[in-house]
Amino acid sequence: MKKLTRHQMRENAFILVFERIFNNDSAQELLETARENEELDITPEVESMFLGVVRYQDPIDEIISANLKNWRMERISKVSLAILRLGVYEIVYCDNIDDDIVVSECVRLASDFAYEDDISFINGVLGSIVRARRAGN
Repeated sequence: MKKLTRHQMRENAFILVFERIFNNDSAQELLETARENEELDITPEVESMFLGVVRYQDPIDEIISANLKNWRMERISKVSLAILRLGVYEIVYCDNIDDDIVVSECVRLASDFAYEDDISFINGVLGSIVRARRAGN
C-alpha cells in the first residue's frame, strides 16, 4: 500500500462518508467493498477517520445544526454534509491537527467536489465552530 498524503487520506475518508449517506450498508461493509474494488486506498488512517465520523455522527450533526445560520440540515447538499461531518470530526475529536488546517483542507475538498456557493458555506460553518470552541463554548 502506498503512502498517502494527509489530503489524500482526508479525500478518501470523505468519499466513504459521502457514500454512506446513500448506502444502507454498515461501515464495515462499505470499507470491505472499497478494498475489494481497489478504487480507494484504505489505509488505517482513512479507516480511522471514516469510522470516527460514523461513530460520532449524531453529535457531529448536532454541532453542524447548531452552527447553521438561517439554514436547516435537510437543505445542505450531500457533498457539503459529508465534508462538514469530516471537518467537524477532525476539529472536535482529533487533537493531532490544527483546526485552521482542517478548515483549509475542507475548503479544498469543497473546491474539488462541491458547487462554488458551497465553498464559502463550508468555510463559514466550520469557521463558526472553530471560533466557538476557541471561545470555550
